[in-house]
Amino acid sequence: MRKYILLMLIAVFCLVACSSNKPQLSTEAKLKNADELFAKKKYSRAAVIYEEISFERKSAATAYATMKVADCYFNMNKFSEARARYEQFINSFPDHANVADAYFRKGECLFEESLPPQYDQTETINCIEAFRTFIDRYPNDPRYEKALDYIHQCQYKLLEKQYLTGYIYYKMKDYSSALMYFDEIAALGNTDELDRKALYYSAKLHLEQNNHDKAKASYELLKIRYPDSKEAKNLARKFAKLDK
Repeated sequence: MRKYILLMLIAVFCLVACSSNKPQLSTEAKLKNADELFAKKKYSRAAVIYEEISFERKSAATAYATMKVADCYFNMNKFSEARARYEQFINSFPDHANVADAYFRKGECLFEESLPPQYDQTETINCIEAFRTFIDRYPNDPRYEKALDYIHQCQYKLLEKQYLTGYIYYKMKDYSSALMYFDEIAALGNTDELDRKALYYSAKLHLEQNNHDKAKASYELLKIRYPDSKEAKNLARKFAKLDK
């Protein structure tokens, strides 16, 4: 039995010794392997290698690897993890030639993380801030207009959230709170579905509260902006009765 245990220990020692003598790949070789995997869209395997290199002593290779780790996660739709790596790149390599890409991709990650309007909008707000930072830093970047479009989409989602909140108060018959949200949307002067609905409920609820002047003001705006809408026609009957 002792002889068997001794032989096992010798075998384990030999395996450890052999593995320790195995030549280690250079950083350049590891990057080449990772890049080949990335090109084949094997992002999960590539990320492991890039991650390992990113923890080495700061260099051009670690900067490249850090960015590529983020890109791997982004391409795998793991946007929270990708955003963390882009932020790491921004903080570690603020003067790098590719830092603008990291800022833009950070914004895109937040855009993808943004929840539908009925839920918490923290990521939506953070997305707006991220793209504002991008356009402030890089006003001549060719992605400037795209960044603005992301901002506008997020702002519209916040308006949707505001409208839904107002509508919830309306259904709860808390008309004063509902009007606060509807009137804020109407005051923006946009011409879209949210504006049309906000004006409709603003006129309707002011009428319910016997605020005839405010109700008529919202109704008149509704007629001017959306003369053929069902909301305008619906309110026309109510105001016709009021004028009699």
